[in-house]
Amino acid sequence: MKADNIQILGTDEHRIYFGDAIEALSLVPDGSVDLIFADPPYNIGKVFAGLKDKWASNNDYLQWCYIWLQICINKLKPNGAFYVMTSTQFMPYFDLFLRDKLTILSRIVWSYDSSGVQAKKYFGSMYEPILYCVKDKDNYTFNADEILVEAKTGSKRGLIDYRKNPPQPYNTQKVPGNVWDFARVRYRMEEYENHPTQKPIALLERIIKASSNEGDTVLDPFSGSFTTGFMAKRLHRKSINIEIQEEFIKIGLRRLQ
Repeated sequence: MKADNIQILGTDEHRIYFGDAIEALSLVPDGSVDLIFADPPYNIGKVFAGLKDKWASNNDYLQWCYIWLQICINKLKPNGAFYVMTSTQFMPYFDLFLRDKLTILSRIVWSYDSSGVQAKKYFGSMYEPILYCVKDKDNYTFNADEILVEAKTGSKRGLIDYRKNPPQPYNTQKVPGNVWDFARVRYRMEEYENHPTQKPIALLERIIKASSNEGDTVLDPFSGSFTTGFMAKRLHRKSINIEIQEEFIKIGLRRLQ
């Protein structure tokens, strides 16, 4: 596939491809990426810098997604990991497509607070789903000690586990479960960027720490507010960032310096 329309920016360690995601992905060698985080348009009608996130039909959206999903799989190293998001209504299709090609280790729920405006005739959505997949279920990076959280039973209640011999206090820390409670990024928050679907730093920090090591390469095919690249740099990883909108490219250049 030709990628003549792609402009290459940034540095060798933090590269930015300005252009279409599928075209730009052709510039990334197969089997070269340690971790991919993909947060594509959801096909729900949001406006991104003047362009509406809506395909002519649901089938058109899914066919487009299946193309870039397969390309992303090709870019992963044999021990690589792939985290992918989409809307709740389309995630079942992603799940069915990916489960035949990768091992889905976790189906994660990113839970967040309400903005105050909520549905009145049905139960409004308060979460977004994330699939965590690997190429080889017996060989992948998972840095459990890097992402430990408080285990409330042990740290706050101080309970003793009498099933053990001798009895021992419960652990004060644990690996997070698959429900992640991170606040959405809002206007005037320190990390806020002018992007309609910005993901929080804490979310990407957990993913990058868990599924990559220092010096690894992290790819984000829909960079948006460039939180992935920003956190990859802060955590001493390399990054490949792809974005089609010039307004968001400017954010990326600033955040990646």
